[in-house]
Amino acid sequence: MAEATIDRETYDELIATAGAEFVGELVDTFLAEAPLMLDDLRSALAAGDANRFRRAAHSLKSNGNTFGASTLGAMARALELGGLEPVLEAKGEPLAALEREYTRVAHALSELTRG
Repeated sequence: MAEATIDRETYDELIATAGAEFVGELVDTFLAEAPLMLDDLRSALAAGDANRFRRAAHSLKSNGNTFGASTLGAMARALELGGLEPVLEAKGEPLAALEREYTRVAHALSELTRG
């Protein structure tokens, strides 16, 4: 069975701790900022800027994990720890896969917060 896009236990715990309205605001911020983080990853990869690449991957990992997007978090963590070389060797596919997973996460979070 495929892993859920959003771990509901983590998401529900966040709601219980922070409140639904605030979590909705956090989700909106994430949905606005994550595409910028993905752009930063692509740009850092193209520029060969390992530090910027690592920081962007770290931010995306942390944000994803906050909402229970564990697959997204794990993929971003792999980029953070692996650096540029594995992504370059794979002709960018790990970054493309991360972008696809983000699309799934964005859709799932939108559904959860909009009901």
